[in-house]
Amino acid sequence: MGCTHQDRVLIAGNGQAGVQLADSLRAEGFSGDLILVGEEQALPYQRPPLSKDYLAAGGAAPAPLPLRGENFFTDHRVHHRTGVGVTGIDRDGHTVSLSDGSVLVYSKLVLATGAANRNLSCPGAELAGIHGLRTLADARAVHARLDAVRSVVVVGAGFIGLEFASAARARGIEVTVLEYAGRPMARALSPAMSEWFAAAHREMGTDLRLGEGIASFTGDDGGQVTAAVSTTGAAYPADLVLAGIGVIPRTELAEAAGLAVDNGIAVDAHLRTADEDIYALGDCASYPQAHAGARMRLESVQNATDQARHLAKTLLGTHGPGDAGYAELPWFWSTQGKLKLQIAGLSAPGDETVLRGDPEAGKFSVFCFRDRVLAAVESVNQPGDHLAARRLLAAGRSLAPEQAADPEFDLKAWSKAVPVG
Repeated sequence: MGCTHQDRVLIAGNGQAGVQLADSLRAEGFSGDLILVGEEQALPYQRPPLSKDYLAAGGAAPAPLPLRGENFFTDHRVHHRTGVGVTGIDRDGHTVSLSDGSVLVYSKLVLATGAANRNLSCPGAELAGIHGLRTLADARAVHARLDAVRSVVVVGAGFIGLEFASAARARGIEVTVLEYAGRPMARALSPAMSEWFAAAHREMGTDLRLGEGIASFTGDDGGQVTAAVSTTGAAYPADLVLAGIGVIPRTELAEAAGLAVDNGIAVDAHLRTADEDIYALGDCASYPQAHAGARMRLESVQNATDQARHLAKTLLGTHGPGDAGYAELPWFWSTQGKLKLQIAGLSAPGDETVLRGDPEAGKFSVFCFRDRVLAAVESVNQPGDHLAARRLLAAGRSLAPEQAADPEFDLKAWSKAVPVG
């Protein structure tokens, strides 16, 4: 049953998912009480630029890009509580406790608590100058140091680590990246694309060390980091260290309330927990992924935004007949220097890969096939390929590997064609 005008929806978390849900609820016609609670004092902001444009800029730190303008919350009658977090859930009483001691009643509770940086635990990890990069406070702390540093060590060659490495290289800083795995972005990319990015970053001047993790850090008498020691025993000078070793979903509220957790807060296809009045979405939620045929948790702006739009309709009962739950196609992007990586779909180990375009010119795509059916497309500076891939995958259509490999094949026209039958 959908919400009524008398209901109160309380959203715990004012990041991408939480703010979009508030926006979508009002857009769908919800007229009840709408409360949005967030731990940070700042107006909700876009996180992706923090590891790219924000850090590439010299001089004074630029203002973060807001998710919505200052007047949005007043204009849309969203009671926005900043600087406080939800500390507990009373499921029987339908209330939440906040960090300022107050208690709020809810009809429907949505957990949009996001994720937190995974912390380094090796010797010396407590030294000053070792940073994570997820919040505005993190980005400001790193930006404040970049004008004064000469050498940086990045631990982890994932999206965040390589985005930061690109921004630091653009400022002329010497960068070493330590990655325990044998290739960069190994969880997200096919081997062919991963290896191409390894070469591209080395061409940028980054000292990319693969198969080499972090063992410890050394510092000076003042407690400031001075070097990173890798698993090979080599020491790399570091005026600053950026840890990009992944994130952990924030599930503590759900766990304390007795809700199931499975690499995230476990929800069904309608983003609902086992409690019919509590939902979860975004980086903190583990859900049955329709395109993968498995339960998973996705960390992306697209997933947070699309889940929020879907959940707004679910809460209001406006999906219409036949709604089977959230089934949007996953897609991702990462900007690393002049390289824009876009991914549509989900690749897997063992996929057959087909190259299309010109890797030497930095404009190409890798098409990933599973049993000769298109599963994912990874594109570098090829937005046309990316859009065509999204159309095909969202519609459940494919093309043959031979067609993808043929430079004369009109991919755009094929993706727009009406399927026969």
